Amino acid sequence: MADFLIRPAIPGDGAFLADMVVEAANWRQGAHRPKPVVLADPVSRAYIAGWQQPADRGVVAVDAEGRAIAAAWFRLFSPEQGARGFVATGVPELIIGVRPLWRSQGVGRSLMRSLADVARSAGYARLALSVEHGNFAHALSRSEGFSVVESSGGRDTMVRVLR
Repeated sequence: MADFLIRPAIPGDGAFLADMVVEAANWRQGAHRPKPVVLADPVSRAYIAGWQQPADRGVVAVDAEGRAIAAAWFRLFSPEQGARGFVATGVPELIIGVRPLWRSQGVGRSLMRSLADVARSAGYARLALSVEHGNFAHALSRSEGFSVVESSGGRDTMVRVLR
């Protein structure tokens, strides 16, 4: 397994989380949607706008030199906000991004597990996420206890029960 540590996300991580939204949008091999294009999408922008709001929690993976390499965080959304993984008021949506060099090395799994512990400690009973069909994160999410609750438009909304 690669050498990395996980730390809590802090208010100053907002710019890095924006980079991770871009990584998540560019999960396909050879995909390149530039940051301005990704963040022009209101839903993508909503995942990081105003970070860190009171209910926001996250974790950041850093390499041996202390450079941020990946992050997972959650936010609460309302039905009107149109988040991709919205299932119900009070159920936070998980967002995760991993730099390509660090994919398939256990970083995403470690982040998901850490964030599930954070959510459980914060009193949440479930976590939700949205993943495109074909994304390798789909299998990871299933293996970490997420189940598909809705499938639409080439995406699955998945939920994990935490208690």
